[in-house]
Amino acid sequence: MNNIPSVDLADFLSEDPKRKEKFVNEIGKAYEEIGFVALKNHFLSDDLVDNLYKEVKDFFDLPVETKKNYEIEGLAGQRGYISFGKEHAKGKKEGDLKEFWHFGQEPSEDANLSEDYPENVQVQELPDFNKIGMEAYRNLEKTGIYVLRALALYIGLEEHYFDHWASNGNSILRPIHYPPITEEPKGAVRAGAHGDINLITLLMGASTGGLQVLRKDGEWIDAIPKEDELVINVGDMLERHTNNKLRSTIHRVTNPPKEQWGKPRYSIPFFMHPRSDMRLDCLEECIDEDNPKQYEDITAGEFLHQRLVEIGLIKK
Repeated sequence: MNNIPSVDLADFLSEDPKRKEKFVNEIGKAYEEIGFVALKNHFLSDDLVDNLYKEVKDFFDLPVETKKNYEIEGLAGQRGYISFGKEHAKGKKEGDLKEFWHFGQEPSEDANLSEDYPENVQVQELPDFNKIGMEAYRNLEKTGIYVLRALALYIGLEEHYFDHWASNGNSILRPIHYPPITEEPKGAVRAGAHGDINLITLLMGASTGGLQVLRKDGEWIDAIPKEDELVINVGDMLERHTNNKLRSTIHRVTNPPKEQWGKPRYSIPFFMHPRSDMRLDCLEECIDEDNPKQYEDITAGEFLHQRLVEIGLIKK
């Protein structure tokens, strides 16, 4: 396998039980094997994607002093702007060569949450930035819920098992800007090798290559989706909840060849988090004599806090 498998959400949404079962098995096996798929027929329109990239590029083109007005102290990077080099991969000291923005959940009135989410930060200079960002957020959330329904069936759970936890969950949409590289990086890369924290991550096509996935045999392979596909991978929360049945695969964003250092890179991942009071205890359906329980019981909120400390967004 030299690229990640491709699956079609239209199969799952069809009224043909065989097509639905085909999708469930394809995505489930891919997540057992490599933890990544490319998904077509999601809910993002081409126009929405184009408009979002335009707004994101316009934001990152603003002067540094303007962008820093949106870096809110005390929020641990949960909302607004996070400046260049602030975040690093778990276990690394060097900051990643990127700056980014966080859109967060705007819960429905009947969400009945056990916590209060921070307000999204409004960008005054770009009147459409927040509206278009949140439209993309909603369509990615909708796509993610259908993926989780397929995975629930694959694991042997009721199809809508994840619906309550993922709807109004603590998900984050993160537009990222990797600026041109101007000098030899001292041990730093655009994004160091890491696993994602959350349930699943949905990645809109990056503007240039660089995303690589670590195969079981230790080989790094390029993740190259088609233009109309999302890359979707398993995060550490889901790996933990399924007792390692579904794999949270290590991945990275490499620096480009030197002749391409002058090009910026943009990508927009959607990190699908559940509500913080969801329990991530290993599912009984994923425990047997050959696969004993691997993890201590924990909630999603407790696990998230641990990891934000490890990657430098929350200071001890």
